Amino acid sequence: MTIFLQASHSFTEGPRATLRLSEKFILLLILSAFITLCFGAFFFLPDNSKHKRFDLGLEDVLIPHIDSPKEGKHASGQVEKLRKSRVELQAEIQTEKSKVMEDLKKKDAGPKPLPPVPMPKVVGVSDGEPPEPDVKEKRDKIREMMKHAWDSYRQYGWGHNELKPLAKKGHSTNIFGNSQLGATIVDALDTLYIMGLHEEFKDGQEWIEQNLDFGVNAEVSVFEVNIRFIGGLLAAYYLSGQEVFKLKAVQLAEKLLPAFNTPTGIPWAMVNLKSGVGRNWGWASAGSSILAEFGTLHMEFVHLTYLTGNPAYYQKVMHIRKLLAKMDRPNGLYPNYLNPRTGRWGQHHTSVGGLGDSFYEYLLKAWLMSDKTDTEARKTYDDAIEAIERHLIRKSNGGLTFIGEWKNGHLERKMGHLACFAGGMFALGADGSPDDKAGHYLQLGAEIAHTCHESYDRTGEEGEGGCVHTHTHTHTHTHTYTYL
Repeated sequence: MTIFLQASHSFTEGPRATLRLSEKFILLLILSAFITLCFGAFFFLPDNSKHKRFDLGLEDVLIPHIDSPKEGKHASGQVEKLRKSRVELQAEIQTEKSKVMEDLKKKDAGPKPLPPVPMPKVVGVSDGEPPEPDVKEKRDKIREMMKHAWDSYRQYGWGHNELKPLAKKGHSTNIFGNSQLGATIVDALDTLYIMGLHEEFKDGQEWIEQNLDFGVNAEVSVFEVNIRFIGGLLAAYYLSGQEVFKLKAVQLAEKLLPAFNTPTGIPWAMVNLKSGVGRNWGWASAGSSILAEFGTLHMEFVHLTYLTGNPAYYQKVMHIRKLLAKMDRPNGLYPNYLNPRTGRWGQHHTSVGGLGDSFYEYLLKAWLMSDKTDTEARKTYDDAIEAIERHLIRKSNGGLTFIGEWKNGHLERKMGHLACFAGGMFALGADGSPDDKAGHYLQLGAEIAHTCHESYDRTGEEGEGGCVHTHTHTHTHTHTYTYL
């Protein structure tokens, strides 16, 4: 019995001991988990220091106070530098602000007036009539013909670029963008003034003041607009002294400047007056610019710089001259085509007639216009004429002196009527030539003029002797469309 009770007592005490051990184990496990969690949070949670940088106030990121005694000598210098920089910055801001306000005032005040230019005495009909009766008779007849042409244009084509005389209506070709810019009015002004037709000149001036607008959406020929409009307006200004002509010339010149925005600075043949977009003629060799066109800008653009003080015009044309001077020329000749993108010659075709003509004329006249000080222009002219005489000038079997055309290394024995101007050019260029050549060039000019006279005379009344072909035994004449 006693044994049973002891056994029963041992049996009942076992479970209670087991429970105490379990409780201790659970508590220990919870404590371990808590410690593990704390250490894990310390080591593995993201670093919050970077985030705190965004929460700092402005004062926390500024430099220490400038009066800090710990700065030392070098730090004081830096602080003084910062103070000075701040003062300078404020001064610059004020200066820039004043400049902007001044520019705004200038815009409100309108365009800046061009500098005054001393006007030379104009030589014209006011200096008297010729004493020779036959000369006076011819002079009066020419004036009568001019007035007839002007009056007809005034009646049937006023404001249009051209007049169709048979149809009796105004007309405009694509060289003026099919817009009514009054090309005939502008082109005739200097002639009207020199002839003493001052009423007609005044009518033209009034039309220009009231109607001539270069802000139109029109694609025009840079060459044609330069020689007819800018040249015509500048001539009218120099003759009359009327400021409107100078202002209009400058307005148009600004519209032409975008044509020079090419990789080489050689201008496009065409430019849109409104958008400034340029291009070349589709028929020109490989998209090339034409020698007679980009080479016939010099005189007008030099005068634009003289009148305005703006060097851009002079720089544009001098860049063309310098570029040409660096290029190799086949046989010393200037080909008619030059690619404005690559700066290379196009087709090797050289002529003193169409496509090349006025380039040579402007070299000589640039020298004369400079009072013979532009020796670079004169040398370029002399070298070009020497090559032309060596390779292009020949005599026909009938004894006529002509200027042929050079194509891909071969001479074509033909002379276009546009080359007839060269007779006068050779004679004009005799002045300034070496003494042993002056007489030669006068004679050469006379021979070219004689050839052209024969061409016109043999063609008859119906044609203008467009082109002369020379062969072994005969001369044949081909009539081609043109206008003088």
